[in-house]
Amino acid sequence: MKKSVVGIGAGLAALLLLAGCASTAPVKYSGLASSSRLTANADDDHDRIPWRYSTPVDWKKYGQIIIEPVSIYPGSDGQFNDMDLADRQHLADYMQKKFTEALSKRFQSTTTPAPGALRVKLTLTGADTTTQVAGTITKFDLAGGPYNIVQSIRGGRGMLSGYVNYAVEIHDAASNTLLLAYVAEQYPNAMNIGATFGSLSAAETGIDKGAEELLKKLQ
Repeated sequence: MKKSVVGIGAGLAALLLLAGCASTAPVKYSGLASSSRLTANADDDHDRIPWRYSTPVDWKKYGQIIIEPVSIYPGSDGQFNDMDLADRQHLADYMQKKFTEALSKRFQSTTTPAPGALRVKLTLTGADTTTQVAGTITKFDLAGGPYNIVQSIRGGRGMLSGYVNYAVEIHDAASNTLLLAYVAEQYPNAMNIGATFGSLSAAETGIDKGAEELLKKLQ
């Protein structure tokens, strides 16, 4: 019994070490059209949005929006780990749905690149699944619990939790001028137990957060 306890403790310690060392932060994905224009983000949200490009924009002059179909990033610098293609497509479809729902609260959908319209390009650039069972247990056990509490306070990602990385590129639809671009990482609060049920639930929660965040940026 004592050996098994020691073994479990050692295993959890190893997981904590991996969780602390692994980096999933988005990069300046070379295949993005806006890649060369992205610079390091110095704002408070730099931990989730490390790279961005922006110009002074009066968003209130825009009332219509064209949302292109979400694309799945094919480049070698994508961050999908070993996620299978079916799961990537599921997340891309979910992203299309949630971002469209969020932005429809503020904009009228259109297919015409006229003055007063924005064109939004969304690219799924990375994601990982939540480790089932273990991801839930770490919210409570002696090894994962304290780590997740600290991460929750810091706004960091929980131990063994999934995540989603994506790129947003927004143009003036009429002039094709790039107005805003950024790459982001989103994940649930580290103590969000509900987001540990289902291997893609954490990534989906991240997409929910990302959609609402973009809506706020365009107010």
